[in-house]
Amino acid sequence: MLFLATVVTTTIAGIFQYAAFKAGFTDDLMEMSLGLAIRGLWYSVSILSILGAHEFGHYFACRYYGVNASLPYFVPAPLLSGTLGAVIRIRQPFPHKRALFDIGIAGPIAGFVVAIPVLLIGMYLSTVVRVPEDFQGVIYDLGEPLLFKMASWLRFGPVADGYTVNMHPMVFAAWIGMLATTMNLFPMGQLDGGHISYAVLGRRSTAVTLITLVGLIGLAAWTRSATWLVWVILNVVMLVVFGPYHPRVWDEDAPLDSARMWLVLFAILMFALCFTPFPIEVRDLVPGVRV
Repeated sequence: MLFLATVVTTTIAGIFQYAAFKAGFTDDLMEMSLGLAIRGLWYSVSILSILGAHEFGHYFACRYYGVNASLPYFVPAPLLSGTLGAVIRIRQPFPHKRALFDIGIAGPIAGFVVAIPVLLIGMYLSTVVRVPEDFQGVIYDLGEPLLFKMASWLRFGPVADGYTVNMHPMVFAAWIGMLATTMNLFPMGQLDGGHISYAVLGRRSTAVTLITLVGLIGLAAWTRSATWLVWVILNVVMLVVFGPYHPRVWDEDAPLDSARMWLVLFAILMFALCFTPFPIEVRDLVPGVRV
């Protein structure tokens, strides 16, 4: 039921995104038809694929190690994204450090692998449009992670002043996936990054959690971003409820093998490629203001 509800909310979000994409900066936004409703699936299928891949990465890693886990729960929401993401419920402790590490990193890698082709295809379907000097209204500026900038440059090259990328809904889905990857890879508590940090550092990961929380609070204060403020609040609540200490495994002092240490570097690379300090900025333009 949650999944079907999320299909509905993300499709509705996709309808408005596709209408805005086709209209560009004109007033022709009223193409509300069955065809437009179907085109809402451009975004819906893309975002559900990315989020689903992330959670099924965790799920199948749990199955591989015999850890009891639920199928993904998708969370619908009446927001611009149409969803608050997805989660799985792990019902028993991790048997050892290798299982903890593999289950923790499998989700971000799976979601990242799906997000890349979604981003590239979406960028291919996007266009570059000129913003009229007399345009009046609200523009939502999405922060541009390195991966986004690379894809935009490969497709369009440098975008001239006064022009902007008119994003296809698939690009927005990939952007949401990159933001989710960034959030989950913060080395805190029982986030995916927290699992990875504990697998590498053992009990020293508690200090990393607290340092990261301080850094995240500083990021929220510096950017004044509601996105990071909400993420700070959620993580503080989780640390209060579950504590700053990661649940122990019996072999926490055993070092990881070299292959998994290379995957740690890959996780850092994913974070760097997907991170943006200013996720969403809202600009209210008035006539005569140059973009």
